[in-house]
Amino acid sequence: MRLILASASPRRLALLEQIGIVPDAVDPADIDETARPAELPAPYAARVAAEKAALVATRHPGALVLSGDTVVAAGRRILPKAESEAEARECLTLLSGRRHRVLSAITLIDAEGKARHRLSTNIVIFKRLDRAEIDAYLASGEWRGKAGGYAIQGRAAGLIRAIQGSHSAIMGLPLYEARTLLRAAAYPCD
Repeated sequence: MRLILASASPRRLALLEQIGIVPDAVDPADIDETARPAELPAPYAARVAAEKAALVATRHPGALVLSGDTVVAAGRRILPKAESEAEARECLTLLSGRRHRVLSAITLIDAEGKARHRLSTNIVIFKRLDRAEIDAYLASGEWRGKAGGYAIQGRAAGLIRAIQGSHSAIMGLPLYEARTLLRAAAYPCD
């Protein structure tokens, strides 16, 4: 049984390897990830994960295809994957001293084409950040391309007061849920 990871994220691959799962191939889906008007964070994450899996499954008939999408949400607002320092600063300023949600959706399409979905909802609480802390974090460059302008697995870990939920989901792939879906599809995970 072949497993295809439908993701360009090196973090997702490394997370799977952490629990002993090595996909047979990595085949990123190139889809439009623009949120629809008034689309809420949880449905958005679930939709994007499902669309990625569906696209890649067409290229690998009979294989298991696993995809994911992680969204940082402040209330009903979906924060961007920061592409500029100004965007990252705006995200960090918004998240400073408050709690926010990190929603990590996964989809697994099995060999028969049946899709299974899971959503991991997690809470992250940043300390109140002063300008020097934000400047230092931005200087690290770690924020580039990261949802909400930060990476919990890096320097931002020192700025986070608490998390509730799955650390791996906040990094980009909820391992418990991924393993559960893979086992349900008879993929060897032990």
